[in-house]
Amino acid sequence: MPLIVLPASRLLWVRVAALLFTCVAFSVAVHGASLYHGGMADWCIFCWAFSFACTLLVLLVEVFGLQTRAPVSWTNFPITIACYASLLCLSASVIFPLFFLKDQRFAGEVRDYRIAATVFSCLAAVAYMGEVSLTKARPGEVAGYMATAPGLLKVCQTFAACIIFILVSDPVSYDRHAALKWCMAVYCICFILSMAVVVLCVGECTGCLPIPFSKFLSAYGLLAVVMYLTATIIWPVFQFDKQYQRGGRTSARLIAVAVLTAVNFLLYLADLAYTARLVFVSA
Repeated sequence: MPLIVLPASRLLWVRVAALLFTCVAFSVAVHGASLYHGGMADWCIFCWAFSFACTLLVLLVEVFGLQTRAPVSWTNFPITIACYASLLCLSASVIFPLFFLKDQRFAGEVRDYRIAATVFSCLAAVAYMGEVSLTKARPGEVAGYMATAPGLLKVCQTFAACIIFILVSDPVSYDRHAALKWCMAVYCICFILSMAVVVLCVGECTGCLPIPFSKFLSAYGLLAVVMYLTATIIWPVFQFDKQYQRGGRTSARLIAVAVLTAVNFLLYLADLAYTARLVFVSA
């Protein structure tokens, strides 16, 4: 009877810890936290359940030695999942206590369940960050693109764009001026191109491009930096300047979009700098 041998390593234990923490987080939240369906409750449950399912998949593939049979690049897939999971669990760790603990008057078991879900969500985020730290490329090490700094930045860029989409869509806050529609176009175009890079790397399809992958990254990185620079300037001007406002107070959502736009601009700028160093300095 064949035996499955699990090599003891820090990476294995970190993944097992992340699996357990996410499992406990969504199990506790669903079982006794008295959450309503819809909105941020569903988002937090999705963050924990998605991270749990993907981590379980990674563990099963590695336990049974199926890496070579997987239809994806196994040098890129696990770290991509870990990076997305760390961001998802981190967002849930911030959102869940803000919406379901702060200013809530629940007492007894319901509050205890919500506190437990928050604690295990934070532990899961730390575990996934540890996995990313253990699997990212070291200087001089040959690794997949997603394990390098530009690859990890692509994940952060797409995640920040997703949060922006959520904030600007309910209520719609980009249809008052043509300049704001341009900002939305910037978010969409850059998100699609960054996600395309992630999919191409994970699917090992970078050779399908009509131009060398390195040149595509450099051209796209420069384009994204210029486009996000315009959005970083235009969004706060047309949202917060009294000349363009249509009454009402400035909402926290619009401020958050402005901050995330600036953050994504810095991410794209760092991505361009790393890509230029990898392409030109290495060459």
